[in-house]
Amino acid sequence: MPNVKKAPNAPRTKTKIPYRSLPVTPGVYIMKDAAGRILYVGKAGNLRRRVASYFEWPHDVRIETLVRRIAKIEHRDTDTALEALILEAELIKKFTPPFNVREKDDKSFLYIEITKEPFPRVLLVRGKGALRGRRWGPFTSASSAREALRILRRIFPWSTHDPERLGKFPRPCFDYEIGLCPGTCTGAVSRAEYLKTIRHLELFLSGKKRQVIRALEREMAAEGKRTNFEKAAKLRGQIFALRHIRDTALIAESPIVSPIAASAAAATSGGAPRRPHRIEGYDISNISGTSAVGSMVVFEDGEPAKAEYRKFRIRTVFKPNDVGMLTEVLERRFRHATGATAGASTAGAAGSGADGRAGTAARWPLPDLILIDGGLAQANAAYRVLLKAGIRIPIVGIAKGPERKRNDVIGAIPKGVQKVTLVRVRDEAHRFAIGYHKALRAKRALA
Repeated sequence: MPNVKKAPNAPRTKTKIPYRSLPVTPGVYIMKDAAGRILYVGKAGNLRRRVASYFEWPHDVRIETLVRRIAKIEHRDTDTALEALILEAELIKKFTPPFNVREKDDKSFLYIEITKEPFPRVLLVRGKGALRGRRWGPFTSASSAREALRILRRIFPWSTHDPERLGKFPRPCFDYEIGLCPGTCTGAVSRAEYLKTIRHLELFLSGKKRQVIRALEREMAAEGKRTNFEKAAKLRGQIFALRHIRDTALIAESPIVSPIAASAAAATSGGAPRRPHRIEGYDISNISGTSAVGSMVVFEDGEPAKAEYRKFRIRTVFKPNDVGMLTEVLERRFRHATGATAGASTAGAAGSGADGRAGTAARWPLPDLILIDGGLAQANAAYRVLLKAGIRIPIVGIAKGPERKRNDVIGAIPKGVQKVTLVRVRDEAHRFAIGYHKALRAKRALA
C-alpha cells in the first residue's frame, strides 16, 4: 500500500500495541493481524482518540474479537475528515477487510453515483441498485455519506432535477437561490460549464483534491486576465472552501460500533453487573444561544435526590450549539470528580448559582450511569469528555425523534434499569433546565 505510515509496533502483550503514538489529525487507520492481513479499515477526525477507544473502552464481542487479533496499526493522514471518509471507502473496496464486510452483503452498502446524463446528477444508491454511471464507495455509514454530499454540494453545485424538466422552470429553484443548484432549472448554466464542475467533483471523490485546486487556480488566473472578475471571485471562493472544509459533523461519527452503544458494559468490573444506584441526567436549554443553561438532576435508587441537583450557566458558547454547551457542562461537572476548583456557587434544587458550592473544591459522587437528553452527537460528546477525564461510566442518550414524540434510546440500557426510569430522569432534567432558563430570562427582562 503506497504512502502508508506505520505506528510503532511491539509484540502483543496485555497492554496492547502502542497506539498512543498515532497523530491527533484526521486520517484512516488500518488494523492488521500478525500475518499482515488487513482486518479493518476506519476513518477518524482524530486518529489517536479514535483508535484509543478500541482499547480503552469495553465493546461487544465482535469488536473484542477484532482487538485481540490486532498485531499492528498503520495509518494514512488526510487534510480533513471528509477526505478520510472517501479514502476509507476506497480502501474497503480495494481490500474488503473481514471486519468491514462480514455479515453484510452488497445491498447493505451505500455508494455515491454520478449519472451519465447530459447534466449528470449525484445520487446516493444501494449496492444492488441499477448502475447508471460511475460509483464511489462503499460507504458503511448512511449518515456520513449524506453529510459528505451535503458538504460537497456547497463547493460543487449540481442539479437534482428530473432531466425532462431541465431549463423549463418559470423561475429559479430554491436550491439555486442558496447556491446549491448551478441553474439547470432555468438553463442558466451551459452543459460545458456544468460538466467542468462535475469533473472537479469526480477528481475530489478520487482523492485528488490538490489537482482540483490547481485547476481552479489556473482557471481563476485566466478569468482575471479576461477581466471577468465576478467569475474569478467565484472560483476563489471554491478554492477557499476546498482548503477550509467544514466537516465537524463527520468528525462526530463513531468507529466500527459506537463506544456509546457498548458503554453499558463499563458498569461491571469483572463480576456480576451492578445495579446503578446514582443516575445523573443532563439537558441544555436556550433560545438561539441566549440565556443558555444546563441542568444536572440526580436519581438515587429510582427516585429524585433534589438536594444533589445542579444548575450551570453557559460561559463559553455564545451561539446555538447544544453539543458545545453540553461539553462545557460535563467538563465543569467532572472537575468536581477530582475536587478541582470550578469557581462555583451554591446551586441545589432551589439554588441560584452555577455549578457547586461556593468557594470550595467539593467532590461530587460519581454516578453509576449518565443519561443525556439528546441523540448520538450529544452522547458522543459526553463520551469524549469522560475519555479525556479518564473516567469510565456508562452513557445512555434518549432522543425525542424527528417529531419529538418518541423516546429513541442511544446506547445500551444497563441491567437493573428500566427505560421508564430513564425517561423520568430525562423529563426531570428538561424541566429543571427550562425552569432555570426562564428564571434567567425574567431576570434579564427586569434588569
